[in-house]
Formats: sequence, C-alpha cells, structure tokens
Amino acid sequence: MRLFTCPVFADANAGYDDSEFVIFGVPFDGTSCFRPGARSAPAAMRAASYNFETYSSEHDVDLCEVPFCDLGDIEVSTNIDETLALVRSAVEKIIGDDKVPIMMGGEHTLTHPCIQAIDDVGVMVLDAHLDQRDEYSGSKQSHACVSRRILEECGVENYVSIGIRSGAREEYDFVRQNRVRFYTAEQVQSEGIDMVVQETLDYLSTDRIYLSIDIDAIDPAYAPAAGTPEPFGLTPSDVRFVIKSIASRAVGFDMVEIAPAYDHGQTALLGAKLIREFIVAKKRGE
Repeated sequence: MRLFTCPVFADANAGYDDSEFVIFGVPFDGTSCFRPGARSAPAAMRAASYNFETYSSEHDVDLCEVPFCDLGDIEVSTNIDETLALVRSAVEKIIGDDKVPIMMGGEHTLTHPCIQAIDDVGVMVLDAHLDQRDEYSGSKQSHACVSRRILEECGVENYVSIGIRSGAREEYDFVRQNRVRFYTAEQVQSEGIDMVVQETLDYLSTDRIYLSIDIDAIDPAYAPAAGTPEPFGLTPSDVRFVIKSIASRAVGFDMVEIAPAYDHGQTALLGAKLIREFIVAKKRGE
C-alpha cells in the first residue's frame, strides 16, 4: 500500500520506460522582470489537470490509454546557467530514449536548453514578444533574449514566431534586417490562423518541430495570469489549432510564463488543457 503520494499531472500513470511522452516541471523564474511567479506554474497546472475528462471525442483518444509519465520538477539552482544545464541534460535523456519531452515552466528562458538538446529541429514560438534582444539587464540568458538564443541554435530557416505584438525598436530592426519570420497577432486575425500555420509549415526546412507556448501569446482576457501580459492577442482556439496542426510532426513541447498568483486559476487551467490537447493530438496523428 502506498502511504505517500507525489502530485503528478493527471493520468500520467505509466512508468518512464513505457512512456511515449514525458512531462517534467522547471519551477524557475529568476529573470522575471514584471510579474514573477512562474515558478509556481508546474504545481498549478498539475492541480488544474484533474478537472478534465480523459476522453477526447474530437481525436477519439482516451488519455488513460496513452502511456505518459510525470517525472516531477527539476531541482533548480539559483544560478541560471546551472539550471539551464540541468534542463538540457533532462531533454537530451528523454530525446535519446525516443520519447517526447513536455516541459512545464517556469519562465521562457528555459526553452533555449530544450532546443540545444534536439538535433535538426524547427522551432515554432507562440509569444506576444519578439524576445530578440542580444542581452537584457547585462545577461544573455533572460526571458527577454530567449528567441535570440533559439535563433542562434536553429537558424533563420528553422524559426518562426506567431502572435507578436510587442518589442523594442532594435528588436524589430534586427528581425527585419535578418529576415526572421514572424507573424503578428493582427496578421493572425486578418489572414486566419490556418493560413499562418500552413505558411509556417511550408517555410520551415525540417519536418521535426518543437512548439513553445509562452502563455502571453494568448490575450489576457483569456489568460490573465501571464508574467508579462499584452492585450490584443491570440485566442485559445487559435493556439489549439496550432497544436492540432503540428502535433504529428512535433518532437517536443513546452508551456511557459504562467504566473498563477495573478488570477483565480483559469490560466493554469488553460495551460493544463493545452498540454492534454498536445498529447491526444500527437497520439492521434501517429
């Protein structure tokens, strides 16, 4: 009989060896500059995940029949470089074992080591912000620089961001001068998310995709508990469409920048639901 339990993501009942998907949390928000608290998001999303039915009628997939596990949280260091190294090591292990990593942040800086751990990958970032500064507050490792670091890893031909509506002038100058592909939230609204996704898939030079979702890509009317919220954003349905469209090609996924203290649980609920949507969509697309 088990006398003690460790909170895990709902229905993550498989052992590591048998799992196709591996969830882990990284409770780190050391470079947050507006509203800290993303360190609490893994626990909040785990708690919220118990709200949902296991069966997806759209995909005809029951999560109870999908082998996935939750390893718990990485024991983060106050030193950001040490924490990033731990994340990279974890993802290298998961990828090396032919499983799909799902990271629950934590802040967006944590995505960079995930990309470092995966070879030949195209990166789709859903975000309100360009995050293309070369450094911020004297550091090259910051949530404000993460897409610049990712771009350096994968190259212009394998990077696209969607949902953009904020950035410094020098960031816009940089992406235009270097022909970095991005779509604004307004473009999504005018052109349609289906067209934006299709253009993105046609553009990326590899079929292997890593999807990173910064919760502030979504309008704060739907996701108020973001570390750096920005109005006039994507809808949850837009993001769900992205997940469904790329899941069959996905080799990794993360959900970052939820700061649970700033609402009554609805943003963590949305984050948990999108993680579940990714798993069932990926399973259905196999």
